[in-house]
Amino acid sequence: MISRYTAPAMAKIWTEENKFRKWLQVEIAVCEALMELGEMPASAFETIKEKANFSMERIAEIERSVKHDVLAFITSVAEFVGPEARHIHWGLTSTDVVDTAQALLVKEASEIILTEMRTLAAAIRHRAFEHKNTVMVGRTHGIHAEVTTFGLKLAIWYDEMRRNIIRVERATEHLRYGKISGAVGTFAHLSPKVEEMVCATLGLRHAPASNQVLQRDSHAEYIAALAITASSYDQFATEIRHLQRTEVREVEEPFADRQQGSSAMPHKKNPITCEQISGLARILRSYVQASLENIPLWHERDISHSSVERIILPDSTTLIHYLSRQMASVMQGLIVHPERMLQNINLTNGLIFSGQILLELTRKEISRGEAYTWVQRSALRVWDENIDFQTAILTDPQIPSYLSEAEIMATFNLKNQLKNVDYIFHRVFDEEPC
Repeated sequence: MISRYTAPAMAKIWTEENKFRKWLQVEIAVCEALMELGEMPASAFETIKEKANFSMERIAEIERSVKHDVLAFITSVAEFVGPEARHIHWGLTSTDVVDTAQALLVKEASEIILTEMRTLAAAIRHRAFEHKNTVMVGRTHGIHAEVTTFGLKLAIWYDEMRRNIIRVERATEHLRYGKISGAVGTFAHLSPKVEEMVCATLGLRHAPASNQVLQRDSHAEYIAALAITASSYDQFATEIRHLQRTEVREVEEPFADRQQGSSAMPHKKNPITCEQISGLARILRSYVQASLENIPLWHERDISHSSVERIILPDSTTLIHYLSRQMASVMQGLIVHPERMLQNINLTNGLIFSGQILLELTRKEISRGEAYTWVQRSALRVWDENIDFQTAILTDPQIPSYLSEAEIMATFNLKNQLKNVDYIFHRVFDEEPC
């Protein structure tokens, strides 16, 4: 992943050195289990524990010759340990180490991802309560529908973020597995007890069954959970971009004091962060396809998945971490224009109350079809004649015969349509309704 998107904490996780450190952690845990089971002298384990290390330069040098990174790693470790290194990697296959260590890396990455996701959720929650009663028009198909509040829009986003956090937590748990079951998963050379002990030591669960690898459905689930989260960010960002359009201008993403929006037009304040979020979400979604194609492997294992994961796991975790931070920054600094929202509500001269008029007529025992025809007739006059909808209703040939002027006037009240916002907030934010 391009370094500009990578926070130092995430960058450190996916370094080659940290990967090898995790490999060494697994190898030492196996040696400890063998020692506890009486299959390795305690003195040998103490030597390994004390001396085990590796040289990045030496691993690279050996790998150029043997063309195998795990063999190069083991050789380098052996050079530090000496004769007792014969106990290292005993009975293991490369993927015992690689897959188990990868679970540790994903767990480490997920912890900082989830921290940023919770920060974003908290920012959305704060802004939702701030704008719980900030009235704005709701839009369906991009067209004015009925009124809502900006806070309610954010409450919906908060609820979605809660699901995203649960999804990522669950997918991370499904990857928190190790395997020390040998070349085809039969424990031909090591007892299953070794696997159970190693995984317990490392804070992992042992796979109930595996072949040479852990099955890749869980990896695909993890990438999909990150991609769904990124798609939520894309949705939030797209909404902000629409609301920032010149013709709408109800909200704006933060714009720094010395920021410049265009090389040619000094007046521009472009939603570049939200556009970037939308663009990078596409990258993450594309990795889902690759992760799904990693599931079908030949027989007990091939390595077609390995090269893919060396890209998509570091990239996906780096991207979602970056996008979470960017989205939180946008939410924390989001500029809201309540007065512009009210102006936009009035753009259609009251047409947003057409549904309420329709319902009031049906209360007078007018058929829905007939009532719809009458209200639509008045609504079309507003479009064609640029008159006020209330005036159109009051001068309609039929409607005033069934609704009094007072009843008509009462329908044009924003509060009527927003009376349940508090109730929705109580449901979303886990409080009992008043």
